[in-house]
Amino acid sequence: MEKNVYGSSFLTLDAKGRLVLPARYREFFEATCNGSLVVTRDPQFPSLVLYPGALWKEISSKFISLGGLNNKVRAMQWMILGNAHETEFSVSERMTLLIPQILRDHANLKPKKQVAFVGMGKKFEIWDLKNWEKIQKGEEVKKSNTLEDLPPHLEEIPF
Repeated sequence: MEKNVYGSSFLTLDAKGRLVLPARYREFFEATCNGSLVVTRDPQFPSLVLYPGALWKEISSKFISLGGLNNKVRAMQWMILGNAHETEFSVSERMTLLIPQILRDHANLKPKKQVAFVGMGKKFEIWDLKNWEKIQKGEEVKKSNTLEDLPPHLEEIPF
């Protein structure tokens, strides 16, 4: 049976930039991580995307196979692959994830502040809580313009 994750949790980023991942996702991580997690920039919003190792392998191979001569494709490769941080991960009592400073800065994640940890089926999004609340109310959040006029084959990648 394929595992999916949904719903939101509100977590606190510690002083070193780590999150303790909710225990309710333990089975999902056991089934999908294959020993690693990858966190990278969301291509559209000031947030992060967390991929289990198995899904990251699939998505990254699609981005790699695209080549880099199209400027839009290249910009997406830089954003997704160039900002990816892979970390070894095993399910344990205290499942912690270190988020690198450059990614915390992109998503406006601050030490000792709450973040929204959002299950999106096969992956998670990590949001600054204030931006997440704005999105939930239908308010504007600064977006990237790199997604305008994407080549159709790039829109099909499930990132």
